[in-house]
Amino acid sequence: MFSFIIGTVRETEKNYITIENNGIGYQIFVANPFSFPLNEETKVFIYTYIKEDEFSLYGFNSLEEKELFLRLISVKGVGPKLALPMFALGSVSGIIDAIDRENILYLTKFPKVGEKVARQIILDLKGKLVKNDVVQTEGLEEVVEALESLGYKSSDIKKILPKVDTTLKIEEQIKEALKLLLK
Repeated sequence: MFSFIIGTVRETEKNYITIENNGIGYQIFVANPFSFPLNEETKVFIYTYIKEDEFSLYGFNSLEEKELFLRLISVKGVGPKLALPMFALGSVSGIIDAIDRENILYLTKFPKVGEKVARQIILDLKGKLVKNDVVQTEGLEEVVEALESLGYKSSDIKKILPKVDTTLKIEEQIKEALKLLLK
């Protein structure tokens, strides 16, 4: 599995980008390919989708988008190809808010999301998506990745993130987070 890829964006097409990393071009399906600047190094958070007849990479600008995407594809009837376009037209907080408020009209504005699928999304995810759960990692993605690579659980990491001073350098943020986790 891949967590993220850092590389240079070499191509942008209507539904994917190609990132070059160490001489290998990775085709990554994204919601908005043109949000990734061409010929610039960028970090893309990755979800690897493996099925007997398919091996695809789905990419996101932030860890929050990836986490919400994973929650969405856990809903019966929602696959990666249905969930990804939701991020082209909606924001993480907007999608979470629509689910919590049971706003079927907002959810059905997304391609291929009909009333039945919208109701299933609300049924499965309402009350389970706390904005802070998904959005609180904003600006702290590298801290989260470092802690996860050290073996800490996401649930434990999310509990201490609000206490980490985001004005510190990344190294100091990680040290502070480790101290909080060890308490």
